[in-house]
Amino acid sequence: MSFYVVVGAGPVGRETARLLGEEGHDVVLTSRSVGSNALRNVRPMQADATDASELARVCQGADAIFMCAMATYHRWPTDFFPIIDGTVRAAEAVGAKLVVLGNLYGYGENADSPLRSDLSLDPTSKKGTARTIMWQRAARADVPAIEVRSSDYLGHGAISYFSLVALPSIIEGKPTAFIGNLDATHAWAFTKDVARTLVAASRYTGEWGRAFHVPSQYASPRELIQKTAAMLRQEVSEIRSYSIAEMEALGMHELIEMSYLFENPLLVDSSDAEVLLGIKASSLEVMIADTLRDHLRA
Repeated sequence: MSFYVVVGAGPVGRETARLLGEEGHDVVLTSRSVGSNALRNVRPMQADATDASELARVCQGADAIFMCAMATYHRWPTDFFPIIDGTVRAAEAVGAKLVVLGNLYGYGENADSPLRSDLSLDPTSKKGTARTIMWQRAARADVPAIEVRSSDYLGHGAISYFSLVALPSIIEGKPTAFIGNLDATHAWAFTKDVARTLVAASRYTGEWGRAFHVPSQYASPRELIQKTAAMLRQEVSEIRSYSIAEMEALGMHELIEMSYLFENPLLVDSSDAEVLLGIKASSLEVMIADTLRDHLRA
């Protein structure tokens, strides 16, 4: 059995730790506020990823480190760099492989669809630039590194545009607004599939220094809203898209620069993850049901 450290105790980090622990590995799940857990073979340990020395002590003897930590969304351009730098230095100090959780922002607005994992990164947003620099720093590390890139999340505990903007109105049976082109096909990734891809990528025997895409399911925002309402046996009387002026008035400033992701079809080529890692996307129905689970408990 191996020893792994998962940095970041969000929904993907916890699920990654759970999968590894269920396989019988020794796992440390760490963050600045990790809390307690009852996951098999998983030890919660408080640590700050920006402190490379502290994190290296936690990671001593680790076979791989999973960098699943998140920064506050509007502070990505400042807060993410100390996190990735600390994690890279810790991995180098202990000689552990590095598996980084990323997303699709780095490809930018002008990338051809479907997005391929070997496309050059050409960000057109501040957040995309931050993600690109993070991967570049990881790829330059003195240890092998892989990035697993995901589209927008669905799943229990996921905080996404869909869960923040549309889901509360759907649950209440109210008119629902979202962003972008409501009929543009969009890739949705299940948090549990993201974790499975991270675990599989850590065992990849080919050449590292590359990315994999998480296998996704596809639905336009309108279709996703309608399917979610149907699962709740609700009817949505109106579905519309916010204008930029409305988004500004509502304080959705962080969404505006990324709204291009929803203006045109967003398709993701994940064939390499499917063939080389053996990962298949869960059904959209499973993703929706898991998304609703904690929201309906509230």
